[in-house]
Amino acid sequence: MTKPALTLYLAAPRGFCAGVDRAIQIVEMALGKWGSPVYVRHEIVHNAHVVNGLRAKGAVFVEELDECPDDRPVIFSAHGVPKAVPAEAARREMLFVDATCPLVSKVHIEAERHHANGLQMIMIGHAGHPETVGTMGQLPEGEVLLVETVEDVARVEVRDPEKLAFVTQTTLSVDDTAGIVAALKARFPAIVGPHKEDICYATTNRQEAVKAMAPHCDAMLVVGAPNSSNSKRLVEVGRRAGCPYAQLVQRAADIDWRALDGIGSVGITAGASAPEELVDEVIEAFRARYEVTVELVETAKENVNFKVPRVLREPAGV
Repeated sequence: MTKPALTLYLAAPRGFCAGVDRAIQIVEMALGKWGSPVYVRHEIVHNAHVVNGLRAKGAVFVEELDECPDDRPVIFSAHGVPKAVPAEAARREMLFVDATCPLVSKVHIEAERHHANGLQMIMIGHAGHPETVGTMGQLPEGEVLLVETVEDVARVEVRDPEKLAFVTQTTLSVDDTAGIVAALKARFPAIVGPHKEDICYATTNRQEAVKAMAPHCDAMLVVGAPNSSNSKRLVEVGRRAGCPYAQLVQRAADIDWRALDGIGSVGITAGASAPEELVDEVIEAFRARYEVTVELVETAKENVNFKVPRVLREPAGV
């Protein structure tokens, strides 16, 4: 029986960003340097496949520091942590390595600088997301107010409208955030914004590739985890950019083939914490069912690289 023809549009850039790459490297190098177990507070990145792979190598994932023994190394996830966490680790004289993405750390530094200048912060982000919790936890209680929507901007109560600044989570929808920023500036004309966009290059690039691909696709699959903010945003961006059906899948086994019945073209991308092998797995699943032609939709080239902390570059015993 002949297989139906299908065009697969493959977004580029997609998948791992420099911050995710660095965080995974940090766990692997820590295991190489200190042996197992190495404890990791929260999932190092939001991807079960990655987390299970590191667990198999000897990483132990916990949600809080009090689940870690004092005598084993602990790593803080790429999403960042409230200031109280490294302070507590230092108090317990623990060996800890901070895998916070440098672009998230940049937002932390920004928030602290504004606070030092007497400004109250407004954070655009998702309540409960580890990155939001980490950024808000850089400053004392009440110094960072969270808004998630334009409607929240109308309701937020500030101490002094003349002394405000804003920061954003790095993995938000570029378009949604622009609307919230516009609402903040309209309500608080004196509000100070970041020198450079807080939404990271990888989030922006992946969303741009999806926007370029979406109008050509009958359907789109985003390879990523259900708790991955940047992956969920890619699904939303795809729908808004004109793709009638967009689905988040963790891997090939999650594809809803009935929903794809009769289609002629599918776009594939991956969130910043999804490994390329899962994208390959999805492509192979399509090859098994269709006569596939792959077309690359490339909107940017990425060559960003972040160094791992010095403690991991030094030989053991240093």
